[in-house]
Amino acid sequence: MENAMHLYEPLPLYGTGLVLGVWLVATHALMLAKPEPVQHFLKKLPRDKAIGQVFLFIGMIWFWLLVQPPGKGILHSLAMDLGEFNPLKGYLRYVILFAIPAVGYAVKEFLAVRALGLLGLMAAAPLLYAAFQRDPQSRLLVPIFAYAMIIASLYWVGMPYLFRDAVNWATANSKRWQALSVAGLAYGIAVLVCAMMFWKGQ
Repeated sequence: MENAMHLYEPLPLYGTGLVLGVWLVATHALMLAKPEPVQHFLKKLPRDKAIGQVFLFIGMIWFWLLVQPPGKGILHSLAMDLGEFNPLKGYLRYVILFAIPAVGYAVKEFLAVRALGLLGLMAAAPLLYAAFQRDPQSRLLVPIFAYAMIIASLYWVGMPYLFRDAVNWATANSKRWQALSVAGLAYGIAVLVCAMMFWKGQ
């Protein structure tokens, strides 16, 4: 049962590309259309403990589902084979349940950024699975984004003040903000175009 196909493995490149492309286009179009509210939100985010607790809860529950034992039912749908770390699953399932409220209470600084980094690390896996060993070379748009998200997420978890510094740098100049927004929008459009033209059936 441990060797059964994981839920991430059959993810279609086409559908995953559409979701990623729509998300990139929507977020960066919003950055262009409503720069002031988005900038205000991003500047406030690092010290917004309520949002941080929500992000933390989602990320930890996601991880908790990954370390469930194999079986049937929704609680076991994301259970993942951890190889030599499988014996630790029994401990992790209980540690995480205590860690969620403990971390949410104890971490006072940049909880939202750290929790966002956790979510980024969780979200990278299905993206990488969807593009793994697929034919079109354009599929690399998905893992490139996934690896960039992994690197950023590791920094956000370990050095969350870098998120604040990046936001300050991006919002210091309107042309810089527009250039970043356009770049993200263009990347999203490229993912959507490739998904619709080359990734059907993948």
